[in-house]
Amino acid sequence: MGRSLWKGAISFGLVHIPVEMHPAVRDNALDLTMLDRRDFSPVGFKRYNKGNNKEVVWDDIVKGYEYADDEYVVLSDEDLRRANPEATGTIDILAFVDADTVPLLYYEQPYYLAPGKGGDKVYALLRETLKKVGKIGIATVVIRVKQHLAALVCEGDTIVLNTLRYSDEIRPTDELKIPGARSKSAAISDKELKMAMALVEGMSEDWEPEQYHDTYREDILALVQKKVKAKQTKTITMPEKEKAPASKSNVIDLVALLQQSLGKKPGKASAPPEESDAEDEEEAPAAKPRKAASKTASRTKAPAKAATKAAAKPAAKAKPAPARRKAA
Repeated sequence: MGRSLWKGAISFGLVHIPVEMHPAVRDNALDLTMLDRRDFSPVGFKRYNKGNNKEVVWDDIVKGYEYADDEYVVLSDEDLRRANPEATGTIDILAFVDADTVPLLYYEQPYYLAPGKGGDKVYALLRETLKKVGKIGIATVVIRVKQHLAALVCEGDTIVLNTLRYSDEIRPTDELKIPGARSKSAAISDKELKMAMALVEGMSEDWEPEQYHDTYREDILALVQKKVKAKQTKTITMPEKEKAPASKSNVIDLVALLQQSLGKKPGKASAPPEESDAEDEEEAPAAKPRKAASKTASRTKAPAKAATKAAAKPAAKAKPAPARRKAA
């Protein structure tokens, strides 16, 4: 795991648990280097003194807080520690809450907590207690120069500290045009909801994180190898002229899309089931497509046979329709 990035203790009541904090995640993003397109040399950045434009080495850099225009208070690491020694060395649990009451929107960055020297028993006690009561600990902790709100969560045998966003860091949704549950523009029929639920059920499976990976990163690396093999390492690919997008209708047949997703042949989906019988009685030609549909349905699975029989009954009622038209 390497060196810990923070050492201190978890504190709640009179209990004191020495712990070490370790990063729980790693960044696998592609590390792309900026190059000068004229000779493809790497582009570097220099730290320089804005007063005399001379380069400054790390050993000569200190931190400061600007309390007025161009006026600074110098703050060393020791100053930052002395400002509140207890806060900088303690994960202070303020309360215990049900895990499902903290929205995922608040979770930010996870860290592993490992017991420090002599802390195995009290570490295990907190872990097993959290598991038994089904709660998480809400705490504060100072990492570097920021105090974080945090959640202590059990993951297997490890206690994970997950930093949380403060409520004033979450942007409100008032200005977003979100359709309400009773919005007419987003009205959902029972048929649409049932088909969407069937689609979700069909795609449901156990959570296996190992099966997911960054396929885009793999494609980029494959492209890199392809360009190296073709000796095109210095070739700059320019964008092609974009084609005009095909015009699309604003009307979306949601049922037809759901049927296609479920692997069904889309039919006259937009009409509610109750209205289809009346339409068949008035328009005899509608009986022909139904016959064709029934032939196709007979080749599908057993549940489709019942639907075909139900569709055939209204088609038989369509015979008197021509007689009514003659009389008219």
